[in-house]
Amino acid sequence: MDEPEKTLLRQIREREQEYAKKIEVTRKETDAAIASAQGEAESLLCTADSAGKTEAKQRYWEEKGKIETEIEGIGREAAAGRDRAAANGEKNLPRAVETITGYVTRE
Repeated sequence: MDEPEKTLLRQIREREQEYAKKIEVTRKETDAAIASAQGEAESLLCTADSAGKTEAKQRYWEEKGKIETEIEGIGREAAAGRDRAAANGEKNLPRAVETITGYVTRE
C-alpha cells in the first residue's frame, strides 16, 4: 500500500474544498459580469439620454420652423385683408362723403 486509503470524512472534506473553490470562481465571474453589465447599462443610458436630447432639439426646431411659416402665412393673409379693406374703403369714400354731406346739409 503506497498511500493509505482516505477516510470517508477526508473525501467529503476534499469535495467540499473543490466546490468551495468552484463557487468562489463562479462568484468572481458573476461579480465581473454584473460590473460589466452595470457599465454597459450606464453607457446605454448616457447614449439614450444624448440621443433623446438630440431628437428633442431636432423636433423643436422643425416645429418652430413650421410655426414660423404658419405665422408668416397668417401675417400675409392679414396684410392682404387689410389692403382689400383699405381699397374697398378708398373705393367707397366718395359715396360715403356724399351720403354724409347729404345728411348734414338737408337738416
